[in-house]
Amino acid sequence: MISQFFVLSQRGDNIVFRDYRGEVAKGSAEIFFRKVKFWKEDGQEEAPPVFNVDGVSYFHVKVVGLLFVATTRVNVSPSLVLELLQRIARVIKDYLGVLSEDSLRKSFVLVYELLDEVIDFGYMQTTSSEVLKSYIFNEPIVVDAARLQPLGPAAIFMQGTKRMPGTAITKSVVANEPGGRKREEIFVDIIEKISVTFSSSGYILTSEIDGTIQMKSYLTGNPEIRLALNEDLSIGRGGESANDYRSSYGSGAVILDDCNFHESVRLDSFDMDRTLALVPPDGEFPVMNYRMTQEFKPPFHINCLIEEAGHLKAEVILKVRAEFPSNITANTVVLEMPLPKYTTRASFELEPGVTGQRTDFKGANKKLEWDLEKFVGGVEHTLRAKLTFSQELHANIIKEAGPVSMTFTIPMYNVSRLQVKYLQIAKKSSSYNPYRWMRYVTQANSYVARI
Repeated sequence: MISQFFVLSQRGDNIVFRDYRGEVAKGSAEIFFRKVKFWKEDGQEEAPPVFNVDGVSYFHVKVVGLLFVATTRVNVSPSLVLELLQRIARVIKDYLGVLSEDSLRKSFVLVYELLDEVIDFGYMQTTSSEVLKSYIFNEPIVVDAARLQPLGPAAIFMQGTKRMPGTAITKSVVANEPGGRKREEIFVDIIEKISVTFSSSGYILTSEIDGTIQMKSYLTGNPEIRLALNEDLSIGRGGESANDYRSSYGSGAVILDDCNFHESVRLDSFDMDRTLALVPPDGEFPVMNYRMTQEFKPPFHINCLIEEAGHLKAEVILKVRAEFPSNITANTVVLEMPLPKYTTRASFELEPGVTGQRTDFKGANKKLEWDLEKFVGGVEHTLRAKLTFSQELHANIIKEAGPVSMTFTIPMYNVSRLQVKYLQIAKKSSSYNPYRWMRYVTQANSYVARI
């Protein structure tokens, strides 16, 4: 049970506010934003997703730069409320087409109509975009595409050799194309978030993949879809049945530890030919979530060396090599490394002739930051940093620094080798041939190298 729901911009502007029970003061949005903005407790840079101020619990998630917040005075499950906030964001995106401050302001009537159906007197009713269609009568106001944030290479869908920008999916589930037409198409994402920890000598200590197959359908009439995965896919280390998420196969090229499926998925032939059958509901939904700890080749190899270079000085040499093919390009690559607390200054030296790279020394929290706009496969980049200290280090410099953490996004690449072999749609007629768009994205969840 929640008392209030509101959405704030990065500046703290209150875009949407709904008070369901009147139990929390109206100034809660300002209290929340000040607390998040000036969060300094225990040296943390960001506020935790759940915290309490004067008897009021604040829950928040950050989606595309917007803060979705719920408040309550009663003891509720944090996981439940955080999941509800994520689902509200997803429902709003389904109906507006694109989730941004501009779209929320322009279609505020539709947003409030959705909120009143999703939550009643603080209690959740439904978060299904398909069910809500029966109760929603407003249509979104289309946001000018030129005002949207520029899309990176990750926002590209593939259909054979054709490429389609990710703006193709910024359509509402209730609005038609200009002229009243509705383009028949379906979008499938395979998104993998990887966690890897390297030892100081470069060996892999832990590795894990959390993946999901996301689908967004714009097909009229809800035709049945058959989605075929790798035939050599194996689930679990032993074999039972697909309903227990255990494969009757032996070991295969792709071994998933476990997985779960959306309620609309039928597993009748999954054990036999690795095919999923479903009638897709409206909006975006996860067809399948999976986890994998089978050994895989990490996309990046990190090598870091730090050593003293004279009185009150040290030098850091940071090398990163992309282990994926040269026709693949990673973007939004960021490396961070905590430095000794007595560090007062850092000067950087990049390779000659490189572009699209930025370095920074965060003096407040003693961190080195290295940003690379693009990282081409098979290439190695090196950063040298010369550090100056205010006093002698009392411990080994290696104990005072690190580890190196890395974030990145690699479009059209997946580490697990899980693939959608084909996407079959039940035909209504011989001329019915909807567009099918496919996208693979690999992202860093926790990518850490010890020194």
